[in-house]
Amino acid sequence: MASGYLGVLRAPYASRLLSSTLLGRLPNAVGHIAIVVHVREQGGGYALAGALAAVYGLATAAGQPLLGRAVDLRGQRAVLLPAAVLSALAMAAFACTGITPRPLAYLLVGLAGLTTPPLEGALRALWPSVLGRADRVHTAYALEAVAQEVMFTAGPLLVTLLVALRSTTAALLVVNVLGVLGALSVVLSRPSRAWRGAAREAHWLGALRSPGLLALLGAFLFVGVALGSITVSALAYSDGAGGETAYGWIMAALGAGALVGGIAYGARVWTGRPEPRLRLLVALLALGYLPLLLTPGRWAMTGLALLAGVFLAPALACAFVAVDRHAPRGTVTEAFSWLVTTFGVGNALGTALAGPVLDAGGIRAGFAVAACGGVLAALVLVVTAPALEGRTGGAVAPETTGP
Repeated sequence: MASGYLGVLRAPYASRLLSSTLLGRLPNAVGHIAIVVHVREQGGGYALAGALAAVYGLATAAGQPLLGRAVDLRGQRAVLLPAAVLSALAMAAFACTGITPRPLAYLLVGLAGLTTPPLEGALRALWPSVLGRADRVHTAYALEAVAQEVMFTAGPLLVTLLVALRSTTAALLVVNVLGVLGALSVVLSRPSRAWRGAAREAHWLGALRSPGLLALLGAFLFVGVALGSITVSALAYSDGAGGETAYGWIMAALGAGALVGGIAYGARVWTGRPEPRLRLLVALLALGYLPLLLTPGRWAMTGLALLAGVFLAPALACAFVAVDRHAPRGTVTEAFSWLVTTFGVGNALGTALAGPVLDAGGIRAGFAVAACGGVLAALVLVVTAPALEGRTGGAVAPETTGP
């Protein structure tokens, strides 16, 4: 698979698009973490931190499919950069004004989320035109899942470093400036300028008319719940185990585990339909969340977080292939954006739910939310197996090549 990865990266513009998209997605990847830390530094409680992070996540979830559909209809350049700039300006205003007055704080984080550019879906829409071959597109999905875990590993550490060297305000500002630069690099590339969505059937539901896609979205809603609850629960755990430094290491370990799992998953070529494999991967992901309930010492907890992340990147890479198979023609950016949306909604629900649960039941109860989210995700894929046996469309047809 190393040669497959190299083949993808050697394609014209592939390395630039991958790195620029990851940089552009940095605010979305660590925004909830930076918001939680910023609120705590400002003297806000867990409930307020979770609520603001939830508003950011929900607003992002609402904006992604709308902006994704706009990209399918109008092209990437007309949508991605203006959205990135608006999002960064709103988050910069929140960083400077703080948590008071409360209505303004909610408004600003909501606007920042709503205008987050759909770079994740945009990149996956570009892969077929950049790479050409179906096997390389599938390899690119695996590579992207691995690469984004580098971002999820380095991102929390970057936030922790910026907070330690300067402040939480500086962390929010720097992260969002980097996001704008990433989006700018994407839209200035030739593939992004030339890309146009395929002809599509006019339908108000768009990508959501696919039963298989709906099943996938339902499962990853609960995966998002699990990860969102971990974000807040790990912060509560870290308050008694080393503070912000411990929090950064735990969140980075979660991403590092996914990175290791993604590399291992991409070490072979997978054959057959991706849906049965996805059911197994999500079940293993759910199993990995259970040991977090032990809440051992700082370094042991970091190790458990590493294990909890192992099956995340493989599950995502497999889900990318499944989404592509079930997306109706002409809705590829929107379909992938819906995946981001449901994941974001779940993440927001998890962060919002974890705050009150932590206050009522303590740290173990917070991690129990993550365990329940993983189990429910696996159950959704089992219950909806008949819907996933069908296939609506997709830009990349072959089933027997790629990860």
